[in-house]
Amino acid sequence: MLLRSLKGICMSTSGQPASLGLALERIFHHYGDTPVVDDVSLALAPGELIALLGPSGCGKTTLLKIIAGFQRQTAGIVRIGNNTVDALPPNRRRVGIVFQNYALFPHMSVAQNVAYGLDVTRMERQAKQARVGAMLELVQMAHLADRYPRQLSGGQQQRVAIARALAVQPSILLLDEPFAALDKALRLDMQIELKRIQRNAGITTIIVTHDQEEALSMADRVALLNRGKLEQFAAPTEIYDRPATLFVNTFVGTANVLDGRIEAVDADSYTVVLDVGGTVRAMAPHALAHGAKVKVCLRPEALTVTEHPDGLPATVEVGLPLGSSIVHELRLANGTLLKTAAPRSAGDQPLPGGAQVRLRQHAPAVAFPS
Repeated sequence: MLLRSLKGICMSTSGQPASLGLALERIFHHYGDTPVVDDVSLALAPGELIALLGPSGCGKTTLLKIIAGFQRQTAGIVRIGNNTVDALPPNRRRVGIVFQNYALFPHMSVAQNVAYGLDVTRMERQAKQARVGAMLELVQMAHLADRYPRQLSGGQQQRVAIARALAVQPSILLLDEPFAALDKALRLDMQIELKRIQRNAGITTIIVTHDQEEALSMADRVALLNRGKLEQFAAPTEIYDRPATLFVNTFVGTANVLDGRIEAVDADSYTVVLDVGGTVRAMAPHALAHGAKVKVCLRPEALTVTEHPDGLPATVEVGLPLGSSIVHELRLANGTLLKTAAPRSAGDQPLPGGAQVRLRQHAPAVAFPS
């Protein structure tokens, strides 16, 4: 039954895959004289899940509204599959949307909520019942078909909202901060569940979030926005390991930022003399000249607390045991604070405040022009 259900989701009436690619070509949008989306281009493969990530006000939700057709861009082109959809209203774009608050109808049962979009299309009754049943089976909510939203948990309401969006066989699924209303434990469960549903349905999906962990764990690729501009569009591991800009490096994860100067240029790395003393090895997204002033970003996990005499002297300010890891904040001689992170074995305790230690680098830093 489930296999037949999935086929119904993934195939259009013509027998071709329902999931299509999406292309945004040089999208601009202004509110008055204020640019909100500034020359953003993205290309999504059919069935791909990408995350739009960035701080509040960076243009994520505006871009989502433009794709859905709720907002007409100032300039640029939106293509779904091979078709330009700029002139099409939302109900003709075959885009499914899950809102942050789920927007379920409180007076309708679970089954009626899922059927709502199908009622608008005037689908034949028997076919509609079969589609609703298939959607509820996909999201594992068939046993709660007769309940009302007030009788459901937040995670269950989210599944109903996803089922309703998928019922109309959209080519693109858009999710606007779908986990914001969930507590931390349930959020992780629903992230896994949504990934399962998206993979089984094979539908091209965009999730808008300001939660970097959510983006890095769920998405095939991440589009990181800042003040309306696209800073980087790449796989999560590349975003984290090879950030294209200083903003990306400091927004995603945690980074210690230090000033320095390029002392030596090697084939694929640089030696940087730090203003606080000592040297580090660094990569760079763009070529840097000998003597150039740079800002060096060191991940906490790239630094090791050691007793080696060549290490940079530091004083422990505080140590925090965070489950499977230990984080220390340390102060250098000039007052600069740095963070380190290391795996924690059973019984390990943080170093006491005031302990004198040394720091050594064991993974490359990333350098950016100062």
